[in-house]
Amino acid sequence: MADQPQIFELNNGTVVVKITNYGCTITSLSVPDKNGKLADVVLGFDTVEPYVKGASPYFGCIVGRVANRIKNGKFTLNGTGYSLPINKPPNSLHGGFKGFDKRIWEVAEYKKGDKPSITFKYRSSDGEEGYPGDVSVTATYTLTSSMTMKLDMEAVPENKATPINLAQHTYWNLAGHNSGNILDHTIQIWASEMTPVDENTVPTGEIKPVKGTPFDFTAEKKVGLQVHEVGLGYDHNYVLGGGEEKLGLKRAAKLKDPSSSRVLNLWTNAPGMQFYTGNYVNGVVGKGGAVYNKHAGLCLETQGFPNAINQPNFPSVVVQPGSKYQHTMLFEFSVE
Repeated sequence: MADQPQIFELNNGTVVVKITNYGCTITSLSVPDKNGKLADVVLGFDTVEPYVKGASPYFGCIVGRVANRIKNGKFTLNGTGYSLPINKPPNSLHGGFKGFDKRIWEVAEYKKGDKPSITFKYRSSDGEEGYPGDVSVTATYTLTSSMTMKLDMEAVPENKATPINLAQHTYWNLAGHNSGNILDHTIQIWASEMTPVDENTVPTGEIKPVKGTPFDFTAEKKVGLQVHEVGLGYDHNYVLGGGEEKLGLKRAAKLKDPSSSRVLNLWTNAPGMQFYTGNYVNGVVGKGGAVYNKHAGLCLETQGFPNAINQPNFPSVVVQPGSKYQHTMLFEFSVE
C-alpha cells in the first residue's frame, strides 16, 4: 500500500477530497456553491503520473523538510555548517530537489464515516537533501464537519536538532479550478505586518507594517486591485496576528469568490503565511484538459517565516530531538 502512489477519497456527503500518498497531495477538493452546485476548487491533475513526472509546480502538496526559501542554501546549526541543494537558484526551495512533496508516504490510517480521515507518515533520513538527523513525520487530513477540513502535521527529530517548517501548498480557485484567474476573488489577511524580500524573494529580515502599501489586506480587498504594483504578483510572508482565536488556532485569511459566493476561512497555529498568487504558473495542462496560466490559483501557505534559520529575529524553526513540531490548519468552507 505504501510503495505505490495512489489516490484516496474523503467524502462526508457534502465535501469530497481526493488525496494521494505521493507528497500528501490534495489533487481535488469539491465544495458546493450558493445553489448547492459542486465544483473542484483546487488546481491539479487527474492522475498521479504528472505529479510523479515533475509536471506540478507544487500543486496541493506538503512541502518540507523546510518550506520556502533558504538563502544560498546554507545555514549553521550548533556549530556545524550545512549546504542544501540549490533547486531555485541562488536558493534552496521547499526542501530541495526531492522534498517531502516528491516522496511516497505510507498510509498509516484511513477511516470512512461521517468524519472521514487519512493519516500519512514519512521518515526523513539523516542527510536527506542536506538536512541533519532522522525525522518522523505524520500528516492527517480530516473532514471534521460537513464543510470543514482539518490538517494536522507533526514531526519529531529523532537524534539531531534540525530546522522543520512544513507547509500545505494547495492552489485555490473558489470559482472552480478551470474558471480562469483569481484576480476577482477578495481576500482578508489577519496580519498588520509582512516580511519584505530581496531580489531573490528571500526576506531581508525586516518586519514591515502593511498599512498604506499594496500588501494591506487587513480589510477585505480584491486580489487583483494592486497586484500589478508588486512585481510578478504576491509571493510574500505575512506576520499573522490580531484576529480572533478558536480551538487554539488564529484566524489567518478569508478568501471569497463573488461569482459562486464560495468562501474559505483559514485558521492556523503557524506564525506566518505565504500569500502567493501563482505568478510562475504558465500553460500547465491540468484536470480535464484545463490550462492553468498565471494567477490561475492562489496559495495560502501557513508556515514559519522564510529563511528563519538564518534570521535570528524571526521565530525559530529549529526543533530539538524528542521535541514535537505541530502545525494545524483548519479550512472552513461556506457561502455568503
